[in-house]
Amino acid sequence: MNCIKPFALVTLLFLLPAGAGALTYNQTPVPGGIATINLPADVDPATLRYRERRVLVTRQADRAIAVVGLALGAKPGTHYLEARTRNDEPLRLSFQVSDKAYETQHITIKDKRKVNPEKRDMERISREQKQIKSALRQWSDTDTVALEFLKPVDGPTSSPFGLRRFFNEQPRKPHSGLDIAAPEGTPIRAPAPGTIINTGDYFFNGNTVFIDHGQGLVTMYCHMNRIEVETGQRVAAGEVIGAVGMTGRVTGPHLHWGVSLNDSRVDPTLFMTGTETAATGAPDIGGNAP
Repeated sequence: MNCIKPFALVTLLFLLPAGAGALTYNQTPVPGGIATINLPADVDPATLRYRERRVLVTRQADRAIAVVGLALGAKPGTHYLEARTRNDEPLRLSFQVSDKAYETQHITIKDKRKVNPEKRDMERISREQKQIKSALRQWSDTDTVALEFLKPVDGPTSSPFGLRRFFNEQPRKPHSGLDIAAPEGTPIRAPAPGTIINTGDYFFNGNTVFIDHGQGLVTMYCHMNRIEVETGQRVAAGEVIGAVGMTGRVTGPHLHWGVSLNDSRVDPTLFMTGTETAATGAPDIGGNAP
């Protein structure tokens, strides 16, 4: 990795190794993944941008670390962070993204309108997409951000992150979250401290809650049976925010859990400790939030 200043002055940067403090991500950055990058001492964190979006910066001991979310559509190759020093000199930080092949999933949805919405549905969907995008792009300045998550629901994984999906044999966007199978009414808990920034009942997502954890880290909870929090409410890690349901586009009760970092949807399991990772092998009950 390179940090290139004017006059070709170069500083080497490195991805953090496995087990480096709270950041345990050790795989090569891939689409839907995370890049963790040591920053030069003189960088101004407020100026750090990736694809024009602000970037989460945390600290470990005496060093600043950028935690960058990579969208599922990110192309393999060299990517760049743009920043400025505290003396207002431009910086360009490079890192490599490798390719990753995600599995394919075919789902049958009985409600045809949830696959091919009618005109009246599209008007509603268009309004809701603006609200959802606004929530996922939320930025709030916070000194510390919790980067280790509790599992929000007890249950096995029914659909992992990143699946290339076909609804009624029609291709759709990749699965941008993690589905956790659980009976209706199972409590859903906040995985980390945060503020409720939006709730609502959406065409595809059903009853949904968005939590802002700070610095562009936002989590989303879909298909809920009921919502037990309000916009603006502060929640603690482990606090109940609602219950599992099967509202919206679903084939059975489950939680669709999404994580957005600098407006990129990333794999929620990257924020979970090994003991918190959901089990696999449950029957498929997907068909949820895009």
